[in-house]
Amino acid sequence: MTPRRRIEAALRAGIHYLDVTGETLVAMSTFDTYRDDPWVKEAGIVVAPVMAFYGALGDLLATVAMGDWPAADEISIAVALDSWHPTPGTLLAGQRRAGRRVVFSDHHLHVVAGDEPQPKGTWTFSDPFGTQDVVGQFSNADVVTVSRHLDTPRIDAFLNVAPLKDLGDPETKGPQAAGADGRSAQVFLVEVVVRRGDERRRVSARGRDIYAVTAPIVVEAAERILTGRGRATGVVTAGEIFDAEDFLRSLPLDALSLDGE
Repeated sequence: MTPRRRIEAALRAGIHYLDVTGETLVAMSTFDTYRDDPWVKEAGIVVAPVMAFYGALGDLLATVAMGDWPAADEISIAVALDSWHPTPGTLLAGQRRAGRRVVFSDHHLHVVAGDEPQPKGTWTFSDPFGTQDVVGQFSNADVVTVSRHLDTPRIDAFLNVAPLKDLGDPETKGPQAAGADGRSAQVFLVEVVVRRGDERRRVSARGRDIYAVTAPIVVEAAERILTGRGRATGVVTAGEIFDAEDFLRSLPLDALSLDGE
């Protein structure tokens, strides 16, 4: 069943719909189709297209970093992974995307063709990663969610180069449990920098297993919505419907830096 059919089934039933897909093109289409749809507004339900590691975590961090600023000149989201053993769903999503990237500039989302090379550079992450080679225009669902409610003309998304080798490995076996908790040993770090003039605010979250973090995010979101702790209904992002800092502190992360320095 397509996301559109699932959303419309939820609308008919009058129940909330939280999706965990990290597909940027799907998320973009969902917001474009339903954000201003009177059917969604009248239903009084929450439709959250990307309540997962990609789409929610960076959005929550960016919301905290923005804080009391009404607008920013630029928001940068940098992701570092020590490895990436993709699930079949991740591989299938990559095939459907066919190299296309969603980029936010000049206050608009744009789809960049797959044959256009990605920009390259470096990013100095916190420990344990340090300075890493990165690719820009990383097609990250956070670019879609952040752009929906934070006022900025530009959002840059970066990914370190190292895990790209895993994504391209035809022998990959997907994430493997490294302990009784079922999580893989993969380490991730997400850093968000919000700039306004010469001022910068930097926040970050570090943990294990990008797939295993999705479950706590979507379960926490569902619990908050059902107990009346959501701030809005309709097609929303994590950062605009929840108290972003409180939500982040509820997640099973190894480290969380929200001091904005």
